[in-house]
Amino acid sequence: MRAGWLFVLAVVAASPVLADDDPRISFPDARTLLARGRTSTCTDIPCLIDEAYAKDDEARALAQALYATTGDVAGTGPEERMDGGYRGTIKLVPQLPIGAHRKHLAWVKEAMESFDAFFAALFPARTTPPAYRWRALQFRFVRSPGKRTPSAYAFGWTVAYNVHGSLLTSRAGVIETMWHELFHTNDFAHDAWSVTALEPDYATILRRCGRKVTCFDAYAPNSTKVRASGMYYAFQPGNGVREYAAELAVRYYREQSQMVRDGKLAGRAFKCGPAENARSWNALIAEFFAGRDLVPACP
Repeated sequence: MRAGWLFVLAVVAASPVLADDDPRISFPDARTLLARGRTSTCTDIPCLIDEAYAKDDEARALAQALYATTGDVAGTGPEERMDGGYRGTIKLVPQLPIGAHRKHLAWVKEAMESFDAFFAALFPARTTPPAYRWRALQFRFVRSPGKRTPSAYAFGWTVAYNVHGSLLTSRAGVIETMWHELFHTNDFAHDAWSVTALEPDYATILRRCGRKVTCFDAYAPNSTKVRASGMYYAFQPGNGVREYAAELAVRYYREQSQMVRDGKLAGRAFKCGPAENARSWNALIAEFFAGRDLVPACP
């Protein structure tokens, strides 16, 4: 749904292995992901991965490479019924990404490696590092029988990934959705920063535009819309400022990636729109990205 204009940095080499000071997933957390509902005699995470993916050699290799290079562990989520808001109640069941679902594991691996490449390009040595975590995530793979939502959702340093998700049908769609969810995990870690920092301008935009979709054209970070209502996802009633902030982060990823790749943007920079855009943009990059912005100043 948002993949139409996504710009992705090419991953020209395998991501570096984990450094000693990188965040790590604990063995008990990995055991919950990989040995859910069964006993295991493993004493390390690679062993857990081998056990969980024993029926699919290709998927096992992908899961091992993902863990070795980015510290991410891909397992399953629990069976549950979740409140999907305007989507209704949704049943989710565990689904290991093997066999016909293996492509999702491959796309997640590519996404996380592309984020490594993104941060390496944007924050070379001796620059101030971002206040942002993009490694050592727990991926809970699930499926939603009879539904295609939600595509993904995040909590803590965990991302639930629905193999039936409507946004997760291509590599580009997965990369963008994973970046969106990655921002949520960082927003939570910054004490729900978006709620206090962006809410005043967000509320002003909502009051100004009401339900008139075209009014939001100048304020929407991207073109994502909810099919049922036709409203921009960033301003869909019930979504709130956190979703606006995550969409803003996707726009940051898009614009910085294009600047690294092409040295210029194909269209107008988001910050060069209304004043609310510039304030939100500057607040986002100051909080999470050390003020790093390759997009030139507005004319």
